Parts: sequence; C-alpha cells; structure tokens
Amino acid sequence: MFPPWLRKKSAHHSQIHSLKKLVRERKLHTVCEESRCPNLGECWALKKQTVMILGDRCTRRCHFCSITTAKPLPPDPQEPTKVAQLIKTLGLRYVVVTSVTRDDLPDEGASHWAATVRAIHELNPGIKIELLIPDMEEKRECVRIIMETQPHVMAHNIETVERLTPEIRGRATYRRSLRVMGMFKEIQASMITKSGLMVGHGESFDEVLQTMRDLRAVACDSLTVGQYLQPTKAQRPVIHYVEPKIFEKIQEVGYDLGFKQVAAGPFVRSSYHADQMWTHEAQERDSI
Repeated sequence: MFPPWLRKKSAHHSQIHSLKKLVRERKLHTVCEESRCPNLGECWALKKQTVMILGDRCTRRCHFCSITTAKPLPPDPQEPTKVAQLIKTLGLRYVVVTSVTRDDLPDEGASHWAATVRAIHELNPGIKIELLIPDMEEKRECVRIIMETQPHVMAHNIETVERLTPEIRGRATYRRSLRVMGMFKEIQASMITKSGLMVGHGESFDEVLQTMRDLRAVACDSLTVGQYLQPTKAQRPVIHYVEPKIFEKIQEVGYDLGFKQVAAGPFVRSSYHADQMWTHEAQERDSI
C-alpha cells in the first residue's frame, strides 16, 4: 500500500493512446513506457516523451529496471531519421534522448547516438537536446563522439549510493559513473551536466548527502532525486518510502552544495520537467 503522497491519478487516456500510436507506427521506443514511469500520463499530456534509441533490449541487468535484458538486435539505420521526424510531428522544442546499454557494440553505440542528434538538429532547428547516456564503459572517445554533436545537456545517472551500487546496478560501478560525469566537463567545460538517483533502496540520509558531494566534486550542475518504485515483481522491492519533508531537505542541501538546479520529490525522475531545469540553467548563465 502506497503512502498518501505517492497516490497519483492516471488521466489523459486519449492523449496517451494517440502518442502510443505515433511511436508504434515508427517502430520506436520510449523509456517512459519501458521503465513503467508513474509520470507517463502527465508528461504525455504535454507531449513530453523521453525517446529511447538503439532498440529495447539492454545488455545489462540492473535490479531496479524493467527494461528487457536480452541479446540486442542490430541498430536500425533509419532510427535517427524516425526519431527526428517524431519530434517534428510533436512540435517539441526540448527533447530528452536516452538508450539501452549496448556493450555488444565496439563503439557502445556512440556513432548511432551522434547520427540521432545530428538528424534531430537538422529536422528541428533551434531545438534543445538533453542526452542521458549509459557509462559507455568509460570510453572517452565514445563520449567525445557524442558530445561533438553539441547537445545542450549531458546526463548520466549515478542511480544509488556507493554501498548499494553492486547489488542494484549489476555491471555498473559508482566510481566509473563519477568519472564519466567528470569526463563531460573535461571534454567541454561549458557543458551543462546532470545526474539522478533514486532513494528508497535502504540508503541512509548521510549516504545520499555523500553521493551529492561526490557529484559536486566532478562539477555536476543539476541533480534529480526521486522515490524508487518497484516496476514489476521481478525487480528489487522498495525498502522504504521517503517522506516529502526529506526530499525538501535534500533539495535545500543540494543548493547549499552548489548545484545550479535540484529537483527532489517522490515522483521526480531524471527527465521529469527537464525543459524547466534547462531554462533555469540558461537564466543562471545569462545573469553571470
């Protein structure tokens, strides 16, 4: 039984149906559906989707994630164009793109990422693009290839605290994720960087704060913190529910630590209202 602050009404069924139809017709995928995001109805009513490229089969098995783990199909060479066309059809001015992890590909899928961003820019002039990438096995050249396409925000999620990473994230490591976050700024110092973590796995408040300090140590600009909710019975169960007042404290401490933008709350996810976070970042830069 969810606590009161985690009860959310679903709505906008007609809008959800029409957007699902658009995605299906183009044989595309969204992380909104694959991860069973609780905000799907709210976001899709506003025509906000997080497009997931490189298929719907992941080469890793993280114990919080409902995305299918299986041998992936070869990348669809038409996918970059189809993604760009979907964005144009929806009339988006800000888009978040993510992907499954593709450890099976020599370049971790970096060339496909780059082709997708270039196609989006070409068909949607003036659009703002946020990329939420896997750790790319810490291959600097792969990260550089993606960043050369000039996205507006580079994101990679730390997901959880260091102690719990081995049992929650499978092959991913906490320190590798931090190094990838630092790599963004090393390649382009002016790039806006972003990370996210989910609470409710049994971490302590002090562990959350240490994770935030570690992210600031690699110059992470923006942070999202939300409540983990078990997608299906196959994933790790929720250990505890975090009260709204704790999220408020996390947000307050985040700004004290120097994050430019912090979104913390029960339903916050890494791409939830991402366009608003970017607008805040832009205003901060313009005021300097």
